[in-house]
Amino acid sequence: MSAPLLEVRDLSVEIAAGREKLRVVEGVSFSVGRGEAVGLVGESGSGKSMSAFAILNLFPSPHARIAGGDIWLEGRNLRGLSAREWRGVRGAQIGMVFQDPSSYLDPLIPVGRQVAETLRAHGRNEGAEARVLELLDLMELPSPAEVARKYPHELSGGMRQRILIAAALALRPALLIADEPTTALDVTVQAGILDLLTRLRVELDLGILLITHDLGVVAETCQQVHVMYAGTIVEQNEVGALFRQPRHPYSQGLLGSMLGPDSRAGNLFSIPGSVPGARDMPAGCRFHPRCPIFQPGLCDTGEPALVDRTGGGSDRCRRSGEFDNAWRRTA
Repeated sequence: MSAPLLEVRDLSVEIAAGREKLRVVEGVSFSVGRGEAVGLVGESGSGKSMSAFAILNLFPSPHARIAGGDIWLEGRNLRGLSAREWRGVRGAQIGMVFQDPSSYLDPLIPVGRQVAETLRAHGRNEGAEARVLELLDLMELPSPAEVARKYPHELSGGMRQRILIAAALALRPALLIADEPTTALDVTVQAGILDLLTRLRVELDLGILLITHDLGVVAETCQQVHVMYAGTIVEQNEVGALFRQPRHPYSQGLLGSMLGPDSRAGNLFSIPGSVPGARDMPAGCRFHPRCPIFQPGLCDTGEPALVDRTGGGSDRCRRSGEFDNAWRRTA
């Protein structure tokens, strides 16, 4: 087997809060191959986006930092790069697409010029206009030359998201990180963006790391999925295998939120409670305060390891395999 395009090994991220150092990501490991889409899925606060920001060493807060682990891209360890070296990685080797294009597109500059800025920032001035039109056509935008002259407010939400994807791919990076790229879009537009990402993955042999809270998006787009909860990965498997037989109660609950706890559409269901904050992390399994099969003395003592299971995949549940669906007991 060829080496993975991206390999994240035992990643930890912490945020300084006064004299405290709060771990928001702990011991996360995963890989992305060329031409492969990998999903990081979980509720808000699970650590998905912070893991993605760590890969680019581009945190939204100056108080956040990588506290441990390594990040390998095409055989090169990104830990310890200088600021100058990082400028050669961001955009050129790794592209990033954010959730809300309105927050990242300048309302006063035509979108074609904004896509070209990615090229010019890396010294690619020659042929920039032609490359912009090529990218807009690749994004399946009608009349690329006309679209390039428009301002963000003149475009629909789906078109603005395609502009962001075009800017992220301007320099032909091998890896695209997409952080909730369809959350703000309606269902039909969302489907178009997912189809576009799938086509780009195949045509460009592009590795994609997709950050989402929606398992339905993962099912449509990804080959591998890693379920995150409270800063750790609690289950990982091939997408088809996880959907057929999720082992961790949290994974089962996420699927239940989409399909109902007994997998019948229309049966509304939600996991009670919320993801704990970094200051309030429970002892033992981080999910046990919300878990329907919590067993005192087993689940609240010592954090469980991520264990490989027979037949593929791994999870952190000490009662893994005891129940096809733990939530049926309380549904």
